[in-house]
Amino acid sequence: MIWDALAEDVGRDLDPFDLICHVVFDQPALTRRERAEQVKKRNYFVKYSAAAQVVLNALLDKYADVGVVELENIQVFKAPPFLQMGAPMEIVKTAFGSKRDYEQALTELEAVLYGGGAA
Repeated sequence: MIWDALAEDVGRDLDPFDLICHVVFDQPALTRRERAEQVKKRNYFVKYSAAAQVVLNALLDKYADVGVVELENIQVFKAPPFLQMGAPMEIVKTAFGSKRDYEQALTELEAVLYGGGAA
């Protein structure tokens, strides 16, 4: 895949957004882990319930490990650490109330990760 070749060439654990910004626009690139840490430092999750905060923090850690594409698939809840939290729809309902509210929280998380959201 082209992203893998670019990432190998750059020598850092970057997602496609940062690879493009770095290679095409010569912008300083952040690793996924650095992006995740920035979101955590902004204390963005305080507007959510405690259960939602646990899920969002786990999603943020998962993003740091595997990237944003995997987060957009609800199947992410079938892998650790989510297995201990329950079935995918149970996690969504317990933490967010509805799938729509979960999808909104995920959209906001992605916006905050990439600098488009406000804390």
